Amino acid sequence: MNIHILGICGTFMGGIAAIARAMGHQVTGSDQNVYPPMSDQLAQLGIDIHTGYDPAPLKTVELDEVIVGNVMTRGMAATEYLLENHTKYVSGPQWLGEQVLRHKRVFAVAGTHGKTTTSSMLAWILADNDVDPGFLIGGVCQHFSQSARITEGDCFVIEADEYDSAFFDKRSKFVHYHSDVVILNNLEFDHADIFEDLAAIKKQFHHLLRTIPQNGTIIVNADDANLHAVLNMGCWTPVVTFGQDNQADYWVETNAKDARRFSIHDQSGQLADVQWNITGAHNQLNALAAILAAKEAGVEIAAAAQSMAAFQNVKRRMEWVGEAQGVTIYDDFAHHPTAIETTLSGLKAVSKGRTIAVLEPRSNSMRAGVHADALPQALAGCDKAYVMIYPELDWDEVIKTTLAEQYVVVDSVSALIAQLVADSKPQDQVVFMSNGGFEAAPKKLLAALCSE
Repeated sequence: MNIHILGICGTFMGGIAAIARAMGHQVTGSDQNVYPPMSDQLAQLGIDIHTGYDPAPLKTVELDEVIVGNVMTRGMAATEYLLENHTKYVSGPQWLGEQVLRHKRVFAVAGTHGKTTTSSMLAWILADNDVDPGFLIGGVCQHFSQSARITEGDCFVIEADEYDSAFFDKRSKFVHYHSDVVILNNLEFDHADIFEDLAAIKKQFHHLLRTIPQNGTIIVNADDANLHAVLNMGCWTPVVTFGQDNQADYWVETNAKDARRFSIHDQSGQLADVQWNITGAHNQLNALAAILAAKEAGVEIAAAAQSMAAFQNVKRRMEWVGEAQGVTIYDDFAHHPTAIETTLSGLKAVSKGRTIAVLEPRSNSMRAGVHADALPQALAGCDKAYVMIYPELDWDEVIKTTLAEQYVVVDSVSALIAQLVADSKPQDQVVFMSNGGFEAAPKKLLAALCSE
């Protein structure tokens, strides 16, 4: 088949392109923002990319199908061409569900936070125990050379996003996935550009539960009240709970002397012990969820725990950038107050010096001011925080009013780097947090400190 993908350079759509190419299809694509690393990955697969959303690529070849990413909207020239010419089109999630996932045993990872990390953990555990999973993950797991692949194996791990599927399908992506084993990590209000309120997100999670068969398994965070509310809306599938105490079926305990060590328990006692290089109680819960999901694929808990001891974290999830002048620099994807708070708490637990946070509040929910009141508490766990305020952010005055007394407000990356260089001390841990590129600020700080 000849397939053209609109919005091909996003992580999800790029993963679909890689899978379609591996299945033997001829694949081309269009995107407005064509740049590495995804453009390089697609080029290596022999996939030609057209820059822009004009309809030219839709006219020049005989296409069997167009796969539409959710970046596409009404009013774009390519979108209008599809509709006016009755071209066959489908959303990315629907294509994946119909062409790939309905033939697999699907392990889906859902939740507001931790989807990419937990999906990567699960894929690694399965691969390390000879299960040979396919996967599509919204990040780069350092154990694999790609973010998506299809294999001959029965299992497929999918990062189950609650974002909408396409301009013509406002259901969450995950309802298309034919999931068999589902991890529900947590649930909070986010994506204010898509959902009106928390109730709207709960409804989509309820729709996900409606798609899980009775012979499947739901692995749910017992500590999350919003997930309990979703289960109470209707559940037809066996539930396994995990958490931080013995109210859950399985729980974790952090080693009192070593924050990078934890144990796994059930009512019978301790089942396994993990010593790794990952920080934070939230990541211990992510690991436990992945271990329980792997159990459904036949991997024993002790074997899965042994695999987790060797786990290398996903890029931009507390990724170590470098060290200079005694200052250690990390790059992290945290952009929701809860993720910010847990990231800082985990780093603080293993830091000998100060923990310095640098936040770029650029997500759509941040821009809308949804999380403004929660930011002071989220940043309370660090010793000093810098908050980037760009002129295009509508709520910069709110941030300045609520945070300026406690935190340093900066309006450019160049000014930020200058202040960090002047302020940094040996043993400081500096973590940059953003869901965007942040103008390569972490690497710029490392270079600036190295040149001192």
